[in-house]
Amino acid sequence: MALNVRDDIHTDYSAEKEKIKGFLTMFKSSEKDLEDTLQDFGIDDQETPVQTELSSLKYMRQLQRIANREQQMLVVDLEDIHTHERTVAELVSSIIENTRRYVNLFSEVVDQIIPEPTKDISQYDDVLDVILHQRRERNERESETESAFPDHLLRRYNLYFRPLRSDISLAVREVHGSHLGHLITVRGIVTRVSEVKPLLQVNAYTCDVCGSETFQDISNKTFMPIADCQNINECKKNNITGTLHMQTRASRFSPFQEVKIQELADQVPVGHIPRSMTVHVNGNITRLMNPGDVVHLGGIFLPIPYTGFQAIRAGLLTDTYLEVHHIYQEKKQYADMEITPEMQQTIEEMKSDPSLYTKLSQSIAPEIYGHEDVKKALLLLLIGGVTKVTADGLKIRGDINICLMGDPGVAKSQLLKYITKIAPRGVYTTGKGSSGVGLTAAVMRDPVTDEMVLEGGALVLADNGICCIDEFDKMEESDRTAIHEVMEQQTISISKAGISTTLNARSSILAAANPLYGRYNPKLSPVENINLPAALLSRFDLLFLILDKPSREDDERLAQHVTYVHMHNTHPDLGIDILQPNVIRHYIAAARAIRPTVSQRVSSYVVDSYVKLRKKSKIDVEENKSHTYTSARTLLGILRLAQALARLRFSETVEHDDVDEALRLMECSKESLMEDNDQEREPDRSPMSRIYRLIKGMAGAGKARRSKRQKRFGKGPAGERDRDMESENDDGDSDYETGNGLSMVDVRSRVLNNGYTEAQLMDTIHEYERLEVLQRQANGTKLVFMELDA
Repeated sequence: MALNVRDDIHTDYSAEKEKIKGFLTMFKSSEKDLEDTLQDFGIDDQETPVQTELSSLKYMRQLQRIANREQQMLVVDLEDIHTHERTVAELVSSIIENTRRYVNLFSEVVDQIIPEPTKDISQYDDVLDVILHQRRERNERESETESAFPDHLLRRYNLYFRPLRSDISLAVREVHGSHLGHLITVRGIVTRVSEVKPLLQVNAYTCDVCGSETFQDISNKTFMPIADCQNINECKKNNITGTLHMQTRASRFSPFQEVKIQELADQVPVGHIPRSMTVHVNGNITRLMNPGDVVHLGGIFLPIPYTGFQAIRAGLLTDTYLEVHHIYQEKKQYADMEITPEMQQTIEEMKSDPSLYTKLSQSIAPEIYGHEDVKKALLLLLIGGVTKVTADGLKIRGDINICLMGDPGVAKSQLLKYITKIAPRGVYTTGKGSSGVGLTAAVMRDPVTDEMVLEGGALVLADNGICCIDEFDKMEESDRTAIHEVMEQQTISISKAGISTTLNARSSILAAANPLYGRYNPKLSPVENINLPAALLSRFDLLFLILDKPSREDDERLAQHVTYVHMHNTHPDLGIDILQPNVIRHYIAAARAIRPTVSQRVSSYVVDSYVKLRKKSKIDVEENKSHTYTSARTLLGILRLAQALARLRFSETVEHDDVDEALRLMECSKESLMEDNDQEREPDRSPMSRIYRLIKGMAGAGKARRSKRQKRFGKGPAGERDRDMESENDDGDSDYETGNGLSMVDVRSRVLNNGYTEAQLMDTIHEYERLEVLQRQANGTKLVFMELDA
């Protein structure tokens, strides 16, 4: 029975190689498919014209480029094998189940059918070419048979398999022992990427006696060096041993990188922690992944034994890894996005839309009701300003930082989550769940090289992206100070464990926080409610205070919006066409390529606006109404917002309207800080309220002046007040006394002088008498405040 099973699983690899040869030499594809394949790997096909008969043969054309030293990687797409012929369709399942073996079979076939170079390639000669030339000359001179070189040494290419498009991406915990040796696809987020190191594939030796070269093919993690020369005519014949020495220049090395991937949050079951997998990357596909990337990796799942002291500790246990053949980035960087002709046409149509600004902002989290200005600010955050580097190396950041401060339940966290989905590189973290080291960088010991290395935190992972920090107010003060350098200089300076370096953290910060006591307390000033240091607040370009104020109309519309989303699982009709996140991402990618400049006319306008802001800030400070501080960072924030608006229009220059909109957003963010019960802001502009505040101001001024005089002159021995001195110093503007009140003559004169009528004054007095706030005494000649006399 066992013999029958062995007969069933026997594979004729000679026949398999014939199928492979027929596929590689006969498969044809369209010109567009071949160009797309070459562009996927950064290969320019415009350098050298290719023979006409090879133009439609996808793989023979690539082999010709490999022979001409213009291409170094050969990617075999399993979809091509699947669609080639029925006779080779079963090759796909064989390759998936025994991938490592078929890599060798394909390489052997390629070695046989690779064409001769069609141009002079002497400029690409390396040490191996010189050795081969010398070996051939010596063999011709001495009439010797040429000794064999390892096949791996003569190959000028790396062969990779591209998985089927229909392959289901597995989570790390779904990879089992049954997948060993198979070609699988694993999805995860990159957490750590090692440096690229040279991996020895073929070791070269030189004999001190005869001068011949000996090559050793390395296929394992460890190997035993060769000590005896293999030259039959000299060293072996004369029994000479121990004359070989390693020759580094003639050895073959391949770039090697070790990567750690981790399960995504949506792949982890309830109550479990994310699992990790070790990934090995070789050859031309190194340096394609960075920490924080969400990737689909197609590769071979293989076991690897422990070595050294780890083997003693591990015993019979074996580690596993994934040998990568194909990398697919789920969200590419803005600069790496490929804009298709269809998407380009969509972008051109969007440019001519007059309501594009509103449409794009409303397309950000359409399920969340309201927050129009906040969404516009978040749109500008995604686009960003222009980062500039001066001739002497001074860097001016272009990334915009925004802080959302507000009551619980106003969808701050949902906005942050949505921004991380739209941004190509977005990292979401919380204040209590992050330490200063977790945000910046930690010193770790590399398990491969056993050296101390830096592992980037959330801000480093968000490089060239957006870092969203929720519960910003819950962070420890020592951890929060780690963000100061990132928000302005966009670098992280590290000096730990003998490592002194500077890491890039070119990210925008989007923070969400609650006021000091959870909800906004209108009895306290905004500065007391915000409770963040001024050094940190000044680094935010915009600071929005989102209050949850009860209003029948707004509450009704909000409830209708929320219930509609729950019933239909989508947002209601907003009156505009909502754009998909992929369209928004491509439009932003195209807009970020614009570098708008500021003209002299607009520059003068910005200067005048900044001077007015500073003057207004000074007046507010003098009148004790200041809530925020206007500094040079405010000026830079205006320029960044204006540049983002110019980018949105694909304009090369910043216009007046851009500056006006930037000033409006900054005014909105500052106005929202003062939307409390501050009486000096006069929220009610009706004549009755204005007259009441005017009268109350007279009473307050008179009472303050009277208390000052009392403190200066005191009381007599019997407790009597110095009335004569008071009357001499009274200016007549407000003679408010407890029990006597304001003179109606003075009140009427002050009110009428401010442009109000007698009828409006009497209506105000009657209304506030009804409310038991004012009371007329002494036959209507005195006006008394009940609350001040209480």
